[in-house]
Amino acid sequence: MADGMSSFWGPVTSTHEWCEPNYVYSSYVAEFFNTISNIPCILLALIGLVNSLRQRFEKRFSVLHLSNMTLAIGSMLYHATLQRLMYKYYIHTEDKSAKRLAKFYVATLSIGTVCWLLDRLLCKDITRWHFNPQGHAMWHVLMGFNSYYANTFLMYCRAQQRGWDPKVKHFLGFFPYVKIQNRKPSRK
Repeated sequence: MADGMSSFWGPVTSTHEWCEPNYVYSSYVAEFFNTISNIPCILLALIGLVNSLRQRFEKRFSVLHLSNMTLAIGSMLYHATLQRLMYKYYIHTEDKSAKRLAKFYVATLSIGTVCWLLDRLLCKDITRWHFNPQGHAMWHVLMGFNSYYANTFLMYCRAQQRGWDPKVKHFLGFFPYVKIQNRKPSRK
């Protein structure tokens, strides 16, 4: 951190920092260059989105551009704050079902990454196998679950912050979702 400059976001909670000094240019931006380097990603995704809508491409292209924009915005927020929000929520959450959601998030991310890497690095070998495990296809499936678990966990945490007494329930005995027990108005 630059001498005499304090962080607007509080202490760094990220377990990894990049090779850039923190809060040198602003108390609002931890890693200035890693933060602003996401701007081209956001602008290019926006240009792609507008073009795909104007040219009436299938909706999947709009979704791709929106996904890229969301990823860049998330990266920008992470580098600006160096906060690990899910980790902070995890350590403050006592509900075992909610903690299980966070663990599933990490597990699907880890296993999905391994599937993607194996498919990418061993493709020539895998194509000679009797059975192709389809690592990239598995990555798609696992990332779908990964996003769902992350969003559901964050919904639980937000409901908890607002004092709504959330509970994790399961649809068809398998798919977790958040059920609000007592919705009280909150100013948080």
